[in-house]
Amino acid sequence: MFTYIVRRLVATIPVMAIVAVMVFAMLRLTPGDPASIIAGAAATSQDVAEIRTRLGLDRPIVSQFFIWIGHLLGGDLGESFFFKRQVADLVLDRVGPTVALSTMTILWSVLIAVPLGVVAAWKQGSWVDRVVMGFSVLGFSVPVFVIGYVLIYVFAIKLSWLPVQGYQPLRDGLGGFIGHLVLPSLTLSVIYIALIARITRTSVLEVLSEDYIRTAHAKGLPNRIVLMRHALRNAAVPIVTVIGIGIALLIGGVVVTESVFSIPGLGRLTVDAVLARDYPTVQAVILLFSVVYVLLNLVVDVAYTFLDPRIRY
Repeated sequence: MFTYIVRRLVATIPVMAIVAVMVFAMLRLTPGDPASIIAGAAATSQDVAEIRTRLGLDRPIVSQFFIWIGHLLGGDLGESFFFKRQVADLVLDRVGPTVALSTMTILWSVLIAVPLGVVAAWKQGSWVDRVVMGFSVLGFSVPVFVIGYVLIYVFAIKLSWLPVQGYQPLRDGLGGFIGHLVLPSLTLSVIYIALIARITRTSVLEVLSEDYIRTAHAKGLPNRIVLMRHALRNAAVPIVTVIGIGIALLIGGVVVTESVFSIPGLGRLTVDAVLARDYPTVQAVILLFSVVYVLLNLVVDVAYTFLDPRIRY
């Protein structure tokens, strides 16, 4: 197992190198000049040229790339063009809201979707099954920002139960912390509830047709024990896989959700940095997301051995 983990970690090095090259190249090929945005509409061409020289944007692209890689290997993410702060400090300031939102989203998704999928498989063909499958189709069809605006209109504007936007750190109170995260986490979790519930139903249905499930019923075990201890446990590998993929896919959803609910996280930072052509910030955030994605895939692969003792690496 240890050798497998080391090999996987070593294999991430070329992956991250490719990501770094692609991100750097795409940002430079995207229309828009950071110096012009920083200088403003009233700036002269000489002002823009001076800013480009100060930021190092007048150097050849290859030189810029190797300078950035050298700083990156030394642990320096650079200084933000737009925010005029070290990128590492910006990321540390914004990572808390994103982690909190992602954690609550995954909790909502797993706690709701897995029981729904199990019940839909157990009641295959019933109205419960049809409702769950209908919700799955609806969850995939409606965009995240539409769900967000609907929830804001109903629960924040009409009913005044929850705050509309913003974020409150945990140190300022548990109630406010959870209250500000309920709507955005529910908004973001709809698509993952639909995905996980559908995969759970399919996996459990496949297991329910096995001989050992019929044997468990013949022994007189209650349905709850058969479903949870025998069916769900043996169907856990594909469910954990899709949960891991869902956590990785949260990256895209967080960007939209944090923008809709004005949450000062990494997603909102990415949007602001892209609009301002803030190269160092965009590069650092995308690399961070890539590292998280790779590590989550590794954690999911390692978790297989605990869920199914027959799996060995």
